[in-house]
Amino acid sequence: MAEPPQPSSLGGWAVLALLCEGDAHGWALVRTLASNGEVGSVWSIRRALVYRTVELLLDAGMIEQAGSEPGTRGSPRTMLRVRPAGRQAVRRWLTEPVAHVRDLRSALLLKLLFAQRAGVDRIPLLKSQQAILADTVLALEAPGGAEEEAGATARVFRLETARAGLRFVEGELARLRAL
Repeated sequence: MAEPPQPSSLGGWAVLALLCEGDAHGWALVRTLASNGEVGSVWSIRRALVYRTVELLLDAGMIEQAGSEPGTRGSPRTMLRVRPAGRQAVRRWLTEPVAHVRDLRSALLLKLLFAQRAGVDRIPLLKSQQAILADTVLALEAPGGAEEEAGATARVFRLETARAGLRFVEGELARLRAL
């Protein structure tokens, strides 16, 4: 059986997750994902990319048009709705830890935000992320042999970033367990 389509970018996941919260038109998505928007304060995307992402999600069959509503400046706004395949993909995405330390700031924070907004228990995601980060820290702490100076610098940076990520995840787990 073929793998169902998935967004190819973090922007795709953000738009899809927003539409899982309810039908919306493109401009509402743009405002929410702008740097001063509700989601944009964690992760933002430019207006043109929001509209391009909507086109890609429509083409992939993950969302559909759901009628229109009058616009405030004349032309009607096309409403968008998530389809079952899109909703299922978001449910799965919200449970999957990020694989790379470099994705903690963007993807993990976005997943945690949308999981919270959706009322999804974040503890399983954080526990999975904790295990991945612990393994990453152990691997990076292992003797690396003779490395070039540039490689050693990058390794130390990744190690410190992984340690910081691990502290963050452990702190979030403690905070959520105390609630």
